[in-house]
Amino acid sequence: MKDINNALELLINKLEVWGNQIILLLPNLFVALILLILTFYIARVIRRGLDNVISRFSHSTALNNLISTLLYLTLILIGFFFVLSVLKLDKVVVSLLAGVGIIGLALGFAFQDIAANFISGVIIAVQKPFGVGDMIETNDYFGVIERITLRTIDIRKPTGELVKLPNKMVFENPVTNLSFHGTRRVDLEVGISYAEDLERVQKIVIEALEDVKNRVKTRDVEVMYDAFGDSSINFKARFWVSYSRQVDYVGAKSDAIIRIKKAFDANNIVIPFPIRTLDFAIKGGDRLSDELQSINASLKEGRTNEN
Repeated sequence: MKDINNALELLINKLEVWGNQIILLLPNLFVALILLILTFYIARVIRRGLDNVISRFSHSTALNNLISTLLYLTLILIGFFFVLSVLKLDKVVVSLLAGVGIIGLALGFAFQDIAANFISGVIIAVQKPFGVGDMIETNDYFGVIERITLRTIDIRKPTGELVKLPNKMVFENPVTNLSFHGTRRVDLEVGISYAEDLERVQKIVIEALEDVKNRVKTRDVEVMYDAFGDSSINFKARFWVSYSRQVDYVGAKSDAIIRIKKAFDANNIVIPFPIRTLDFAIKGGDRLSDELQSINASLKEGRTNEN
């Protein structure tokens, strides 16, 4: 019974000490609570103001949200550490800082690819090598950009499929931005007969392509002969078109083929078919017709003898 009374007495004394300490801490608790509320309020006001300022310099929504969120969390963290200092919990602050460092290091090793994609996304958002709506080709994928985030770039292929490419792959590999200048050159290969007047053909093709669909009028149509083919003389017709979508390029190329074919038909210009010589391995270089006649004669003679 005596032990129980001693234990109760110790417990009551301990509770009294804690109670006295809590009473002494009441002013600090009140100040800490006020400081915590002010921290959230000030952080929110600064975040809104920063959003308005950043939006004037950057049109990347993902990057703007990232910067404002990081600043907001940083202000909250600083205010939280001040609250712990007011409550005289400095050792807790040191332990938290050490814990955050260790956790950050562990997460860095565990999520290297995610971190690399994130950092690549930030750099892409800052440099702006392309934007939503641009037609690009990268990593063997070709299509129009539908969305850019801090983790992936969404590319819609001309055939309709959506490809989500990690930012790291796009950042580390060559990217062809076909929409950067708003124009693109069409190279069309054509072959004509060896009997044609080359200068006449050149003039006819240039005239045929003057009004081709989407052609940039400030650039001349070029017709350059470049090879003696097996059955034709080959040339390239080159012209520039306005380019924002792939259909601009494909449509102009199709229209050019139609116009060249009509011009050739109207001027009796021949597009030759490939010529092939077939070798049936007839001995001595004899003609195939002579060999067939000899075989037929032998067959007739055999039939006569049978009769």
